[in-house]
Amino acid sequence: MAPRNKFSRDEMIERAVQVVRKKGIASLTAKSLANELGVSTQPVFTCFHTIEEVRREVVNAAHKIYDDYVKEGLCSDIPFFGFGMQYIRFAKEEPELYRLLFLSTDQNEGNNAFEEMNASLELATDSMQQTYHIDEKTAERYFRDMWLVVHSLATLIVTGACPYTEQEIGRILTGFSISHCMAIKKIPGFVDDSYDKDKIFGELVKK
Repeated sequence: MAPRNKFSRDEMIERAVQVVRKKGIASLTAKSLANELGVSTQPVFTCFHTIEEVRREVVNAAHKIYDDYVKEGLCSDIPFFGFGMQYIRFAKEEPELYRLLFLSTDQNEGNNAFEEMNASLELATDSMQQTYHIDEKTAERYFRDMWLVVHSLATLIVTGACPYTEQEIGRILTGFSISHCMAIKKIPGFVDDSYDKDKIFGELVKK
């Protein structure tokens, strides 16, 4: 009779996440996981059929970790600002998991950034509508445009190219949020792009 595996499936997944946190998803192999566990590769393949199955479980675990960050942000006084700062925090504290979820080009490993954006939108839509007094379509537009800014900053952080402090990032997000909210509220047709762009811009630069 084969010896009992001393690690549960969940424990192995947790250790696999640790491997990815240290060196990225490409470093996750049966051997690297076995080394993390301090065992041979046999227990790994007792629990999982392939290493690809382990990687899929790591992606699922990364989603749960990210969702916890998002939910915490949405509980703040200004939910969308809280979301943005938590997104930035996730990039700072979990750079390899961020790469996996938002920068991966391999659909078998992580999702692409826009799929992740839509998943985040589902979590944020209700609180945005209530806080900013906007309809669902407007919330989707607001979220998309703000997410593009947040995602750009987070990607700079993960790639080691962000020159801004957390306080400066907060000011950037606040400024963009205020200006975008004003455009949504005060420019008819802004959300569906039916407004006269030349006229509006011409009036602004004259002031």
